[in-house]
Amino acid sequence: MIRDPETLAQLLDAVNRFVRERLVPSEALVAETDEIPEDLVGEMKALGLFGLTVPEEYGGLGVTMEEEVMVMLAMGQTSPCFRSLFGTTVGIGSQGILFDGTEVQKQKYLPRLATGELIASFALTEPEAGSDAASLRTTAIREGDHYVVNGTKRFITNAPQAGIFTLMARTNPEDKGAGGVSAFIVEADTPGITIGKRDKKMGQRGAHTADVIFENCRVPASQLIGGREGHGFKTAMKVLEKGRIHIAAICVGVAERMQRDALNYAVERKQFGEPIAQFQLVQAMLADSQAEIYAARCMVIDAARKRDEGLNVATEASCCKLFASEMCGRVADRAVQIFGGAGYVSDYGIERFYRDVRLFRLYEGTSQIQQIVIARNLVRER
Repeated sequence: MIRDPETLAQLLDAVNRFVRERLVPSEALVAETDEIPEDLVGEMKALGLFGLTVPEEYGGLGVTMEEEVMVMLAMGQTSPCFRSLFGTTVGIGSQGILFDGTEVQKQKYLPRLATGELIASFALTEPEAGSDAASLRTTAIREGDHYVVNGTKRFITNAPQAGIFTLMARTNPEDKGAGGVSAFIVEADTPGITIGKRDKKMGQRGAHTADVIFENCRVPASQLIGGREGHGFKTAMKVLEKGRIHIAAICVGVAERMQRDALNYAVERKQFGEPIAQFQLVQAMLADSQAEIYAARCMVIDAARKRDEGLNVATEASCCKLFASEMCGRVADRAVQIFGGAGYVSDYGIERFYRDVRLFRLYEGTSQIQQIVIARNLVRER
């Protein structure tokens, strides 16, 4: 499904060079300051990374799912915080508008998202609702030409930088299930929105999350995605299905980076007069990681190709997210083990990746939720 191999090769070459020459050397600085330098953000915009999935008619690159996966595999070769900065715009923040928005909504927002002028966040998770998206408590009650929004969203990636939020809220309080949820485009400077303090997280410094509090926030009715109530849950599921393949690709890329670092260390580090890479038990850890990385990479590319073919990949997407995120955690653990005591020391960087990748098993659907999705789909199809 690669539309133009030569153009894709040029894009991947540019991304790989950017990762190698600009992002990798900045990893320690970002980990220390919790900020991505503005010059790097500007270079991401210039490369078109914010507009990867925005169609060309709206100013983006309009990549296929398989092409997106290839770019994410390249971006995974550095700290995942860099991908996170544009990832919400590329994925969960903009895709709801693209999938279900009106043409007016697309024309208004997609070109500005593609250039990185606007950063989009996905406001779904709440203090009492995360994996069970149908139990959302945030309400959006129609009053004339506006909806009045009240509620709190939690752990919202890029909330401090966001220009717009793709908001999921309950427009029909009588409907306690998914049918009562609608999707909105809410501009961040709308009166009644408060951004909480940045969360202090285990890892991924440089990628910021925070609460988003809505207090009698009046959102124009024209901001209802697609102009239809009750379709928000379906929009969210379509967005998350695509996002799960995206995250799985990042898991594979980061695992490849950790494996490469572990291999380099094993070849250079000597014990008992020879490199530890010669020890069979170290070789076993390297071999297990390589086999799992290869399996996950094949899964992700296969799922991406099927999605590009228009097939239903709900099960495959969850399989990718489940296997690749769990795999990434195992590779991280083995990498620390291969580094030995050095792996526990921040100077070597592998402990940072160990903390960073722990998030992959949690967001965009925990591993346990993926298991439930996969099993329910199997039973339903049977």
